[in-house]
Amino acid sequence: MNALRIHGGRIDLAAVHYPDAQRPWLDLSTGINPCAWPTDRVPTVDLHSLPSPAAIADLEAAAAAVFGTTADRVVALPGSELGLRMLAALDLPTPARFVVPSYATHAEAIDGAVPIARDAIGTVADGTLLLANPNNPDGQCDTPQRLLTIARSGAFLIVDEAFADVAPGSSLIPLLRPDDRAIVFRSFGKFFGLPGVRLGFMIGPLEHVAEIRRRLGSWPISAHAVAYGLAAYGDAEWIAAARVSIVERAARLDTMLARHGLQAGGDCALFRLIDTDAAPALFERLARVGILTRTFDHSPRWLRMGVPGSDQAFARLDEALGGG
Repeated sequence: MNALRIHGGRIDLAAVHYPDAQRPWLDLSTGINPCAWPTDRVPTVDLHSLPSPAAIADLEAAAAAVFGTTADRVVALPGSELGLRMLAALDLPTPARFVVPSYATHAEAIDGAVPIARDAIGTVADGTLLLANPNNPDGQCDTPQRLLTIARSGAFLIVDEAFADVAPGSSLIPLLRPDDRAIVFRSFGKFFGLPGVRLGFMIGPLEHVAEIRRRLGSWPISAHAVAYGLAAYGDAEWIAAARVSIVERAARLDTMLARHGLQAGGDCALFRLIDTDAAPALFERLARVGILTRTFDHSPRWLRMGVPGSDQAFARLDEALGGG
């Protein structure tokens, strides 16, 4: 069962442990937008040719426009996870620290890095500091101005903004100068609801972007990633509507949870965190009726829940929370 506490989205594993659960499963174990960008808006993808460098550059420019920076500072990745794991290639200053609790990948991204509590990041004045903003799983979010102060006070700052698309005002990227000692990662799959595309971006100083480009080679991402990314980042109407819809559905979930005596927290509208002694029992009860949420080894009182994407999903969760 520990594997279900390491990463969300493991419906395959949950189905093995709960063979009598209702099908199909309702997966609320991740922070991925269940109301995905409509992929039928992409024309047929040419899989008989390699993605052209020009098309990849166009994608980086489209993403840069959404992020609030210039294309020369953006490099496309086959998922931000891989970018985090490439940090060791950048010869970043030591000592390295990463904020906990957060993504398990952060603990593995930089050799020799040591954990630090989020409330202590203001004391970091040297080395490298890695954190997520908004954070996962607790949804904590620092202002970009505070993070900018850290980056300009001596520490090299790395920010994982996987959930920032839903609240662009939380992003550090538009505030960064070319000479700021900061790298930011962005994820395509979470906000657009298409994690299988495997697309992410690194935004940073030109020398670090150039080194990552060199290591990735000429064709770092697939033709599907190029096509979906170009179309989705260019769909300003959908992006604006999704930001409103996600926040509204998170508020609806908060109201539902409160009716069942559960208090939701966090500043990220793509998931909610419940802090309760009943977290293990609640996880078990929901799993037995085919609703997968997320618990954590490091915090037994925590239950993280993604936001349902339809009236039917809300009704199913409501019934399960009520013991029905």
